Amino acid sequence: MKKFLLLLGIILTVGEAFALDNKTLSEKANLEYVQNDIDNAFQTLLSIPEEERTSQNWLLLGNILHDKNRVDDAIYMYNQAIQTDSKDYKPHYNLGEIYLEQEKPNSALAEFKRVLEIKKDNPYARYNLACAYIKLGEYKKARKELLAAISLKNTVPEFHYNLAYVYKQLKNDKNAKIYLEYFNKLEAGNNEL
Repeated sequence: MKKFLLLLGIILTVGEAFALDNKTLSEKANLEYVQNDIDNAFQTLLSIPEEERTSQNWLLLGNILHDKNRVDDAIYMYNQAIQTDSKDYKPHYNLGEIYLEQEKPNSALAEFKRVLEIKKDNPYARYNLACAYIKLGEYKKARKELLAAISLKNTVPEFHYNLAYVYKQLKNDKNAKIYLEYFNKLEAGNNEL
């Protein structure tokens, strides 16, 4: 019985050491990524066994691959991040951005809606959702999302510019002019609206 307990203690200690090593590797990769040491961050992340990778690990791998124009590989990594932690909104957001780039607005809509299910107060998800609606010609839905984005963060010039565009498409020149003026003020560095 003592041998069993000793063996169990050794197994648990070794298991804890591996977990600590992978945690340390994750921290090292995060630091390398933040310091823009991308190649080393990538290699560090790859050294973590797949079954031990966190959602953040998969996300960073996806970001690195997306930056290297390996979009299909990035999509795979983001989907792995989602499988690892379904409550992490970031991989959904990044997938949405890829789908917008690829002119797949319906796929982008699905991803940005998922972001908003997880994190309702994300102004950039609202903005990108509006961009997908614009691509689909659904200007009233785009207007709603842009107004929501602006209510969350009114200092982003692009939010106002796209809302001016949407109002122009909706034949509301008065509001188009107002939001274009807001855009111009923000672009000029005047954050007072």
